[in-house]
Amino acid sequence: MNVFHIKYDELFSIDNLFLAWSRFRSGKAWKYDIMSFEHHLENNIFALYEELHSRTYKHSQYEHFIVFDKKKRDIHKACVKDRLVHQLLYDYLSKIFEPIFISDSYSSRKNKGSHKAVMAFKYFMKLAGGRGAGCFILKCDIKKYFDSVNHDILLDIIKKRVCDDEIFGIIKEVTESFVRKTDCGLPLGNITSQIFANIYLNELDWFVKRKLRARFYIRYNDDFVIIGANKKKLLHYLGEIRRFVSERLKLDAPPEKCELRKSAWGVDFLGFVVADNFTLLRNTTKKNMAANINRNNIASYLGLLSHCDSFNLRLKILADFYSRQE
Repeated sequence: MNVFHIKYDELFSIDNLFLAWSRFRSGKAWKYDIMSFEHHLENNIFALYEELHSRTYKHSQYEHFIVFDKKKRDIHKACVKDRLVHQLLYDYLSKIFEPIFISDSYSSRKNKGSHKAVMAFKYFMKLAGGRGAGCFILKCDIKKYFDSVNHDILLDIIKKRVCDDEIFGIIKEVTESFVRKTDCGLPLGNITSQIFANIYLNELDWFVKRKLRARFYIRYNDDFVIIGANKKKLLHYLGEIRRFVSERLKLDAPPEKCELRKSAWGVDFLGFVVADNFTLLRNTTKKNMAANINRNNIASYLGLLSHCDSFNLRLKILADFYSRQE
């Protein structure tokens, strides 16, 4: 069992708080709440240290706002003080759990990401398809995943690998600081939610790999695919997975969120349509790109297009962009 041995006072030391601050502010030092906290940095960090050292730390309320990124998302943002604690817990839990995560889990992990998940997907399709015979893809996702993560189950998983009871108490405080429904929910916007989400579905990952012995399995957040040549076996996997996530994790993978497709038809996965012989950008992404392209985002758009078959689309995007500059 992988356990990272550190005591409460070591984890929440002054030195660690300042080191965590350096990591936390990276890339967002220009934001108002970060600048405000940094204006009195030493006073604020020493005040947080006193709360942690005296064992009186309590998580504050969240600020709620809505963003529209492909779909409506409810974001719950913690104050800077709490997010600094989140950073320390994220670093701590990553050291414990990263070594036991499977290699083909790609969300919110260093040197992973959606593009590498799509590359692995394409590679697995070639392996599973054999000599051009094609294959089948079982694609599923969890209904309202972040809202449905059960706190008791999550904490039980974490407790098995966290030695220090007082550190576990802070993890419990952060976990229970947000509730979407009875004893459930992770807030979109917390860095701890990223590691909690992976810890929770790591149970599914190992069930698929060890129990079902599925060779070609990829997960990105709550979206996952299994690739294989045997349609009947994939349907068996689906039944076993739905039963496992319901009984063990109290989650729902309803039939409308699961589909079995031939690889030749193409599968919509992480913003791309991936098939045996092509990888295309999803139509909705194309429309958004055409409508919103400007001087500030053209480089990132062209970077995105470099990951799929998009020669003609790149020409069109560039033509549209330069026509708007005239």
